Amino acid sequence: MLSRDSVIYQIYPRSYADSNGDGIGDLNGIHDRLEHIVELGADGIWLSPMFQSPQHDMGYDVSDYCAIAEEYGDVAAADRLIARAHELGLAVLFDIVPCHTSIEHPWFRDHPDFYIIRDVPQRPNNWTSMFGGPAWDRDPHGRGWYCHTFYPEQPNLNWRNPKVVSAMHDVMRFWLDRGLDGFRVDAIGCLFVDDEFRDNPPATEPPRLNQHPDWAALDHVYNTNRPEVFAALAAIRRDFPSAYFVAEAGGPIPELARYTEHFDTTFCFQLLEADAEAASVASIIAEAAEVPGIAWMIANHDFPRLVSRWGREVARAVAALQLTLPGSAFIYQGDEIGMIDGPGHTPPYDRVGRDPYRHPMQWTRDGGFTAGEPWLAMVDPAECNVADQRGREGSMLVLYQQLIAARREITGPLQNVEVTGSVVSFQRGLHHIAVNLGPTTVPLPAVGRVVISTHDLSEPDVLPGYSAVIGKDALRDGGVP
Repeated sequence: MLSRDSVIYQIYPRSYADSNGDGIGDLNGIHDRLEHIVELGADGIWLSPMFQSPQHDMGYDVSDYCAIAEEYGDVAAADRLIARAHELGLAVLFDIVPCHTSIEHPWFRDHPDFYIIRDVPQRPNNWTSMFGGPAWDRDPHGRGWYCHTFYPEQPNLNWRNPKVVSAMHDVMRFWLDRGLDGFRVDAIGCLFVDDEFRDNPPATEPPRLNQHPDWAALDHVYNTNRPEVFAALAAIRRDFPSAYFVAEAGGPIPELARYTEHFDTTFCFQLLEADAEAASVASIIAEAAEVPGIAWMIANHDFPRLVSRWGREVARAVAALQLTLPGSAFIYQGDEIGMIDGPGHTPPYDRVGRDPYRHPMQWTRDGGFTAGEPWLAMVDPAECNVADQRGREGSMLVLYQQLIAARREITGPLQNVEVTGSVVSFQRGLHHIAVNLGPTTVPLPAVGRVVISTHDLSEPDVLPGYSAVIGKDALRDGGVP
């Protein structure tokens, strides 16, 4: 059902739709709002974690992979959601977290061999947590030091233990046997650490977007992207040949090809982190074109929203860029209507400050998310909501629908990537795309017959600032110039 060119819509379950008025989104709410995603034109959905969890990391700390957190529903609700999505022609991906569990998972108490635990006097090395501080804490059960790449409540699993591999494959099988189409695999590059526990060297590259200074200070050669990861991916693919797998893996673009040798697609973070400068954007997309199976995203639950990071004036052009590139495209809920980051919560739910990216979906002018008090405040539903934009020519929602529909006809590899001032242009088959990332009106590049424009082109032969056009080669298409 899904391919390497699919459009997949990311749902943050806590913030998509609340069916019972408790202020927290749930699986029944998602079930009842699937038609919006069908109208958008997406091929499938990816749900951020909703497994049983104490919520120290909003579901990325799993205490039971085969149970649903009570606030989201139960396994029967998950079954109904999968069945309804399939009726509507949507594939369903769940978010699986294989490199760590919650510290409250029974495994941590009962199966210490499932985890990376070192019974030594001092911390084993200089590794740091991605969220700051050391990556080693004292085991509460008195067994030495345990490793955690993320929060202390998220101890790393030991994938060198065949029992761990078998247990995690059983989790995947449990859901795939219920009709699930596949998984977005969280932090897959962290699946293995160095078996000699060597110190990481100092970093030689500048920090990336949202990186904690402690993490950015080191080059994580001994606890990320280890060679053993790829044998584990190959084993997953052998066991589940027809499932769709998305890798969340960081690192330089050329290294991402190692993940797509085994998985269907892998996220490219570089465009998400790029500035709105034509030369850097062109360099990223040209380099990524050499990697089969790239997945493009421009926002998600961990990073600022499209409009908040790029600016409202350029957001439409960036959306056009994402949806015309070869590879899969992931759309974060709310970006299709131009939602902005919110104020978050006091005190914060998320300790590293990601609450602002997770405010509830805005369905109507009064919110439409819940009949109760939303877990995070609505941001600006009176100005930005689905109901007002549905069918309104020129709205962000209609633009997304047009872009996704046109995307079905835009085929072929990326060719002729060029930069002219603030304009990035490229070609795919019969289609020519030009994206102006600057504020100044420029001459309209030769794109053939214009199919879609993000802005008014009433003034002939010019491309407005912060706009994009998609054109088609009329002569090669059998039409007239």
